[in-house]
Amino acid sequence: MLLKRETLEGIAQGRITLAFRRWKRPTVRAGGELRTAVGVLAIDAVDAIAEADITDADARSAGYGGRDDLIAELNRRSEGDVHRVALHLAGADPRTALREQDALDDEAVTAIAARLDRFDRSSRRGPWTETVLRLIETAPGVRAPDLAASLGRETQPFKRDVRKLKELGLTESLKVGYRLSPRGRAWLATLDGER
Repeated sequence: MLLKRETLEGIAQGRITLAFRRWKRPTVRAGGELRTAVGVLAIDAVDAIAEADITDADARSAGYGGRDDLIAELNRRSEGDVHRVALHLAGADPRTALREQDALDDEAVTAIAARLDRFDRSSRRGPWTETVLRLIETAPGVRAPDLAASLGRETQPFKRDVRKLKELGLTESLKVGYRLSPRGRAWLATLDGER
């Protein structure tokens, strides 16, 4: 479930507590979480509702001026049922703290190495993790399509791979492109020290 930046900020401030979507099948479920730019969102409820049951108060709780504005937005998509999603900010994204952990002890080095090795072994293209980390190290803030093209890769699969590195706290997204996190720089320094 994608949310606009202004919506995320409203959720973080507690002004927005609902989201509405027209879905064939919900992409989130009650009890689930979403990691976003403002932190982790908790999904409190997901309910299919009739469009006629949406109130002005619901619309304002979703960040709209009124019901008509929300309905107009929902009707931009014609297929699927209307769902009301209750949500709140549950806390900081744990990857944020992980990115800052640049003192890598033996346990951390072993864990990172194992995950990266698994990524490399399961790839049809062969090993890619160090190549992508080195590319981001030398080209911070470069658009993902340009980075992908420099490796002869399609953009979306490249971005999926970078997200895997982000899960380990090795990279972070910028408004444009990526950069290595302190943890990512420490990991590459560990590799350089082993050679």
